[in-house]
Amino acid sequence: MTQLGPTSNRFVSQRLRLNYVDWGNPEAPPLILQHGGRDHCRSWDWVAEELRHDWHVICPDLRGHGDSEWSLEGHYGMDAFVYDFAQLVHTLGHNQVTIIAHSLGGNIATRFTGLYPEKVARFVNIEGLGPPTGLRREQEADGADRLRQWIADKRKASGRSVRKYASLRDAYQRMKEENGFLTDEQARHLTIHGASRNEDGTWSWKFDNYLNVWSTTDLPTDLVVALWEAITCPVLLLWGKDSFASSPAGDGRIDHFPSARLIEYENAGHWLHHDQFDRFMGDVKAFLA
Repeated sequence: MTQLGPTSNRFVSQRLRLNYVDWGNPEAPPLILQHGGRDHCRSWDWVAEELRHDWHVICPDLRGHGDSEWSLEGHYGMDAFVYDFAQLVHTLGHNQVTIIAHSLGGNIATRFTGLYPEKVARFVNIEGLGPPTGLRREQEADGADRLRQWIADKRKASGRSVRKYASLRDAYQRMKEENGFLTDEQARHLTIHGASRNEDGTWSWKFDNYLNVWSTTDLPTDLVVALWEAITCPVLLLWGKDSFASSPAGDGRIDHFPSARLIEYENAGHWLHHDQFDRFMGDVKAFLA
């Protein structure tokens, strides 16, 4: 029988039921594709289709995203995300995995790889290191003000209504506005899998509004850098030259990854794996071979 798509599964982490999709081929080496913030696991479908014949591809939805449950207390700190990722690997029962991760997912997977370097064979990080170290240290020095602002922002988020679209077509148009590099096909697919219908017939994105308020609680910068330096597997860093995220070559972060190679993509933004798909797949396949 021809497989038309992945199967949906659940695992439990910190009492939350979290979703992941499995593309089959369980005898092959495990490959986890981790999406970024306000995204969902089906954004990897094109990549998974290319890799599923050689890999056992697993694509999880982060807490508060896609078809995973939302945190009741709105807890979306890095400690929670890293625990969830570690719990997924533990639940799957693999001694070692290969990872491709984007943005917030890359930040999470980088920390996991530094914590458990023996568990990761290879790692592709797509714009997923978080803020530059200089900016992080500035934020740490302003901790009290940031905490007060976080409390105020949390209160605002609690009273914010979920944005609703009259039709799936309206949500699709918003997707196109957000990323001008997307083809019509890509935008349609991402919208179909990234939105759900409300009781009144409108449509909303599948992520928790509380995700818009970033936690102020995190490891100090020096400890984050120590996790980067603890990584022992080969690392491929990918950056889009039209992205809002600064390149690790320009701000010095790449110096903390002795086994890393950086590739920067012309005519690509933050979602370079969508923007330059063919080139991306060529680089990834060569790296994973």
